[in-house]
Amino acid sequence: MQRDDHPDHLGPSADPLQVDAAQVLAFRLARSGLAVRNAGDLAEAAACPASDFARDAALLALAARAEGVSREAYEQAVDAGELVVAHIVRGAIHALAPGDHALYGRALIARDERELGAQLGRQVQRLAAQNGIAPSEALEEVSAATKDALANGRRLDKNGLHDELRRRVRAELMPWCRSCRSHHVAPMLWRYATVKAGVRLDSERRYAMARPGRTPAASEAVRHFLRFYGPARPGDFAEWAGLARPHAERLWDEAAGDLAEVDGEGSLLSSELGALDSPPAAEGIRLLPPGDPYLQKPNRSLLARDPELRKRLFRPVASPGAVLRDGRLSGLWRVKVKGRKAELTVEKLGRLPRGELDEEARRVAALRGATEAALVFA
Repeated sequence: MQRDDHPDHLGPSADPLQVDAAQVLAFRLARSGLAVRNAGDLAEAAACPASDFARDAALLALAARAEGVSREAYEQAVDAGELVVAHIVRGAIHALAPGDHALYGRALIARDERELGAQLGRQVQRLAAQNGIAPSEALEEVSAATKDALANGRRLDKNGLHDELRRRVRAELMPWCRSCRSHHVAPMLWRYATVKAGVRLDSERRYAMARPGRTPAASEAVRHFLRFYGPARPGDFAEWAGLARPHAERLWDEAAGDLAEVDGEGSLLSSELGALDSPPAAEGIRLLPPGDPYLQKPNRSLLARDPELRKRLFRPVASPGAVLRDGRLSGLWRVKVKGRKAELTVEKLGRLPRGELDEEARRVAALRGATEAALVFA
């Protein structure tokens, strides 16, 4: 919807901008770097942190935003520190721009004991209550142990890190893990300890000390979030960042002077109103991996309006990827690599030009180490 007044002229008394779901999605798609594949480098492609929970998810996500991405270039960038892979929001592993490591990591660790307990999860809350240990004390202990274990340039895989933590952390913080069949530091506690310590992962998935730099004001994360997922509300930010609601609301209030209301949708950075009012058109096909930044929860109900489709696309485990055509959800996809051949199974939800789809399938195959791509339609 076009407006005659420029966003810079919209003061606190101006009527809220009115937009529809298509405009919101188009704005978020463009801000996610998916309208046109033109990111200058991997760090720019990772401006919105890309989850690396599923195999090669971050690699595939960045390749959907930048031309010429290869596994070799990705791994070299990670090892050189030109791209950071680390536990950040929600304690989950993401690929992100180096300059944002402290913002999405240390800056968002709660200082209030109750809010920190909520951030670390119920298991840590229970261990802390049972043993009379404050959540901040537990986090500090494991963080210090992590720094000590990785001192002098050491690099440890997850099992090696757990072995070292067992020598340094009190038993009360190491419950029995059924899947590992061993005692180790509670999962959310050791993950957030790497956040507090400033740890990253290398291309071989080994933990090492990093240099996240100065920790910025945490409210800056609200502004970043709204650039990718606005317009939104404090609860959306709390869920995305893994924060207790009161913590998220305080940070939101600190950023309030830079925000404007969008009718029925929540808040957006005032400087982004023009971009939301006239988002650019998207071009081409993208094969987005499960966990892609654009597939995170703020977009799900808009992207897949049908509840049954939403359930199939966003599963608790083993979700398919999403096929976008000109910014619209047009299919679901999965890949299996057998030897040098990658078989991509696509379920069409709309028309998909075969030539463009073949090109994207070859891109995914190459990134997964295959020399041949075969398309199968479900």
